[in-house]
Amino acid sequence: MRVLIVDPDRARRQRLVDALSAVADTRLLLVDNTLGVVEHVAAFAPDMVIVACDAPARDAIDDLRRVTETNPRPIVMFVDKQDSEHAEEALRAGVAAYVVDGLDPERIRGVLDIAAAQFRVTQELRRDLAEAKATLAARKVVEQAKGVLMKRRGLDEKEAYALLRKTAMDQGKPLVKVAEDLLTADRLLGGGV
Repeated sequence: MRVLIVDPDRARRQRLVDALSAVADTRLLLVDNTLGVVEHVAAFAPDMVIVACDAPARDAIDDLRRVTETNPRPIVMFVDKQDSEHAEEALRAGVAAYVVDGLDPERIRGVLDIAAAQFRVTQELRRDLAEAKATLAARKVVEQAKGVLMKRRGLDEKEAYALLRKTAMDQGKPLVKVAEDLLTADRLLGGGV
């Protein structure tokens, strides 16, 4: 397992290193702050990112958000001080586990396991949401294209859909691509959809 540890405090960082040394075949990369964390994640390709700090700074949370957007990894944040506002921001930034005053070496492995599971569940939900949004957007495009055909050709809804499907099959294109092409042509011809 490859773990990136971000912690400015040497003693606290050493407690993390000691706790993770019990895990077989673990490689660690230790850094002092989140500045450059996106590059560290890209180069080191960790299985997990652990951030430990007194309290999360807004810049650090923004850095972790960029990791989530560019190269998602399970992120665990251990903080010494409770801060509800920053906790919510960290979770929205992609932190899978936010632990306050809980850097107990005996608990770390359990926290990491839960964070990895939470990350997998969250990634599934994000994929499902992205697919649902894409499906909804495609349906909207098809509906608009049917509207153009109904208006321009005097077809009813069923006939317009059948024509779109037949054209898609004849051209070997996805239905949404044919619908997009139709809408583009209609705009070029002054249809104004």
